[in-house]
Amino acid sequence: MYLAEFYKSSNQTDMTSAILDVDNDCSVADGTCSILGPNAIFNAQFADLYAFSSIGKGNYHAMQWSVTKRFSSGSSLTFNYSFSKSIDLTSATESNFANGSYGIILNSYGRYLNKGVSDFDITHQVNGYAVLALPFGKGQKFLHNAHSVVNGIVGGWSLSTLYQITSGIPRSVSESGNWPTNWGFSGFGTQVGPSPATGTTKNAVAPNGTSGPNIFPSPTAARADYDYTYEGQIGQRNGIRGDGFFTIDMNLSKRFAMPYKDTHSMQFRWEVYNVPNIARFDVNTASVDIGAVGTFGKYSTMLNTPRVMQLSLRYEF
Repeated sequence: MYLAEFYKSSNQTDMTSAILDVDNDCSVADGTCSILGPNAIFNAQFADLYAFSSIGKGNYHAMQWSVTKRFSSGSSLTFNYSFSKSIDLTSATESNFANGSYGIILNSYGRYLNKGVSDFDITHQVNGYAVLALPFGKGQKFLHNAHSVVNGIVGGWSLSTLYQITSGIPRSVSESGNWPTNWGFSGFGTQVGPSPATGTTKNAVAPNGTSGPNIFPSPTAARADYDYTYEGQIGQRNGIRGDGFFTIDMNLSKRFAMPYKDTHSMQFRWEVYNVPNIARFDVNTASVDIGAVGTFGKYSTMLNTPRVMQLSLRYEF
């Protein structure tokens, strides 16, 4: 009975909360408190201990294609495609470790519970790059015999473009404020319903009535698909995916030869980044905490940047 009453404390999903409450409550007249006083089980100076070990495992498999075509006119095309999957127990880089950020195994007695797709897993990735010499002027198909003045105006132009698109980046639904397995890290929420549909919705209505960009078309229904994790478990790692990266960049340039010296030239460049001005949102800034019911799924930061244009002149000698 006594344990049951304490188990109804604020951290009711924590398998160690009841023990802590019993250990600390020395005001009970029936002598429940240890004869050694409070904190006989838990040291008052810490609630958990960290151990560093190379027990993590991971694997990566991929199919990669690359095609390049070069033309006599000076144009070239390159296409890359990757179909891959990365699985590990936790994700962290060596550089992050030096900065105090490291991978966490939530249950050291059941490391396999952490197994899932890596935080950086991207299933599909397509990259394309093209440099097109516009077919006007000397050495090109049209106006190749044009006067030097005409050639100086219409010749020497080139157009280049960079295209990149990836599939979504994984993310876990969190459950801040509850520690079902250890007190250092709360772990992840558990999926109890069907996998919710994901895909950025511009004006999805959150449970609190506010609207905005959201990872879920129906935030209220998506929240109902997750619940707090039982003690001893860690929940579902990287069970949802947000936006992938997408961009189209273009560059229009022309080189003007200086009439007073052949080795001197002036290059004009017009560069445009994110030409279609497409918005992609960062899944790691989405509010996907079970406790944040009112804003569940709402994005706060973009993954890419809005369209940017710049003009430049470069003198070469």
